[in-house]
Order: sequence, then structure tokens, then C-alpha cells
Amino acid sequence: MLLDIDGTLAPIVRHAADAHVPEATRGLLIEIARRYGVVGCVSGRRASVARQIVAIGTIAYVGNHGGELLRPGATSAEVDPQLAAWTARVREFAARAYTAEYERLRVRSEDKEAIAAFHWRGAPDEEAAARAVCELASRAEREGFAVHWGRKVLEVRPPVEFGKGIGIKALLRDRELDAALYAGDDSTDLDAFRGLRALVEDGALEEAVCVAVSSEEAPAALAVEADLTVAGTGGVRELLEALL
Repeated sequence: MLLDIDGTLAPIVRHAADAHVPEATRGLLIEIARRYGVVGCVSGRRASVARQIVAIGTIAYVGNHGGELLRPGATSAEVDPQLAAWTARVREFAARAYTAEYERLRVRSEDKEAIAAFHWRGAPDEEAAARAVCELASRAEREGFAVHWGRKVLEVRPPVEFGKGIGIKALLRDRELDAALYAGDDSTDLDAFRGLRALVEDGALEEAVCVAVSSEEAPAALAVEADLTVAGTGGVRELLEALL
């Protein structure tokens, strides 16, 4: 049982730091963890932050879009060495690029070690903030970084291969499982869908179920590639109830 957090378990909020999983959902997830062989949350946040938001220590967390793996009960995450090698360069770029103009526009920077995120949800002028962030993205690409766009967020990333699908494969490696389900609401979750289905093609799983969590901001491709669509975080809660 694999679940994205923001927009899937936790409602999207103006400031990412305010996100939380409703207690009703958290209670269901605790019961799911008792009944299923592997339960994990797969997030774009750092794995340690994801654990703080969900507040369940007995499940796994795949953080930084697959770059980190925090196993149940572990005190520190396993970090992809290629990503770790870029941490200083990403941080240096973010510190240099985040000028007073971005602060004036209320663009918020987030340090995720090997990834730098720039959020503009809730800015007084979201269109102006988005234009400024587009300029920052172009600058990052010129300097050799990779960029990724999410829901009113830009991520500046190392130019190395990683993703939620790779993180899922690391989590499920050497586990004897027949089937797995993944639920998510954003474009990065497409990578998780494809990673799960690749495990079926490789014979590591017999079946994969991919669930799209719908919203006004969800990419259209998510529903196209999904086996099932549910309505928002409430629909995810109903799904968890059904699986119990």
C-alpha cells in the first residue's frame, strides 16, 4: 500500500509547512499498516518531514521524489549517493538565485538538501510570482540543473536520474508481494504508476493498481493512466475504509 501525501492523504494548503493528515485518515492508515505487508508514503518532501506530517513511525517513507528511503523505525534516511553529491551545488544556487525580488513577491524557498523548491501558492500576485519563477527556472537550466514543475511549485534538481518509481523499486526490493496499490494526485505520481507497472512486467508483482486522486489542478494524464479515480482526499479516505 503506497500513498502520496500532499493532495492525497493531506489536503493542499497555502503554505506547505501547514500541511497535516486528518486524524480520521491517520487512524485508517494505522490500521492499514497492521494488515498489509508493506505500507509506505511516497513524497516530494524530505523523508523525515513526510514522517512528521503523517506521524506514524511504523511505516516506510520514500522522500525527495525517490531520492531518500526512510525505513520503518529507522532514525535516518538512506540517500541516493548521486543526489547527495549535488547538495552543496543546489544549495549554493538557491541562495544566490533567491533575491530580494522573490521575497517581495512572496515566493517561498524550501531547502530539501539536494532539491531546492520555490512555491508561489497564495502569493499576493500569483501571476507575477509565477513569471519570476519561470525566469529562475531558465537560469537554473542554463547552469546545468534540471527543473521540475509541480502544483504552483518549481523544483531545481540535480541532473541525475531519480523519481518516485525508482524509490518504490528500492522500497519493494526483495519483498515477496503479490500485488501493490499506489495513489497520487500530481505529475510526479505518473512516475510511480510506471514504476509499479514495471515491477509487474519484471515479474516482481502479479498485479498493480494505480489510483488517481482528482482535483482541479490534477494533470489530465493522471486519470488517463490510472486504473481508478477517486475524488480528493475524501475519496482516498473512503478507499482506505474499503481496503479494511
